[in-house]
Order: sequence, then structure tokens, then C-alpha cells
Amino acid sequence: MTNTIMNAKDAVYGSLAECFITLDGNRYLLMNITEFESKWETSIADVPILGKVGMGHKSAGGKGTWSGTAHYNQSIFRKVADTYQKTGVMPYFEIQVTNEDATSAVGRQTIVHHDCLCDTFVLAKFQAGEELLEEELSGTFESWDMPESFAMLPGME
Repeated sequence: MTNTIMNAKDAVYGSLAECFITLDGNRYLLMNITEFESKWETSIADVPILGKVGMGHKSAGGKGTWSGTAHYNQSIFRKVADTYQKTGVMPYFEIQVTNEDATSAVGRQTIVHHDCLCDTFVLAKFQAGEELLEEELSGTFESWDMPESFAMLPGME
């Protein structure tokens, strides 16, 4: 009999991820990020078809976006903004995210985001009464690779 129910241990625990950025040849472990998500949004074009009432659809490009939340305790991205405002050159960088939970049968997945840019920068911040300061990060990327992918769980195939 095929297993048709996922084992709870095969859910991937979110805190066990790693996030690195590579900027100007330097690789940084962003251990201060508490949340990250990237998306690839496909642009869909309408295709009129003679003799058909409904529209057809076709993929016509795509756009990558990323966002995250981090503890307000690094200046890497503020230095990117500073470089841009002083020179007019916005440095591109890579973001690499790996998820791996040793208790899950799915193994590891790694996504490398290429030609990343930030679209918003927090320059300075304070908030009286707050225990911990956080900042929102977001931007775009142009392409991505997946050098490692999750294994299929029993029963999925």
C-alpha cells in the first residue's frame, strides 16, 4: 500500500535555513534575517484565437521579487544605498537560500538569486519602548538557479 499521508516530520522547520549574499566578491552570512521569501511571477499574455469564444494564454516573460525581515543590526544594505547615492552605480548582488531540516526526508533545497537589487532602504531607525529593532528588506532579481532540490516524499509519485 502506498503512503498517502505526509509524515509530520517531513515538514521543513523554517528556522533551519541559511541565507548568504555575495556583494562585490564578498560573501556574507545574513544570520540576522528572520524571514525571507522570493517569488517568480510569470507574465501571461492573452492570445485571441479565431473561432474560439475564450482567450488563450501564453507565458510571456517573468519577474523575480524578494522580501524579508531582519534584525536592525547590519549596514551591508545601507552601504549599497550609500554607493548608489554617491556614484549613481547600484551594486548588484546574489542571494543564496538553503533549506535543510535533518529530520525531514526531503533533504536540501538551494536557490541562488542572480542580479539582485534592493528597492527600499532603511537608513536610520529608532522606536522608544521597543525591545528589538527590525527592518524590512525588498528588491528584485533577474534570474535564479536551483542547484539542490527537495527529494520526492513517498507517495507523491
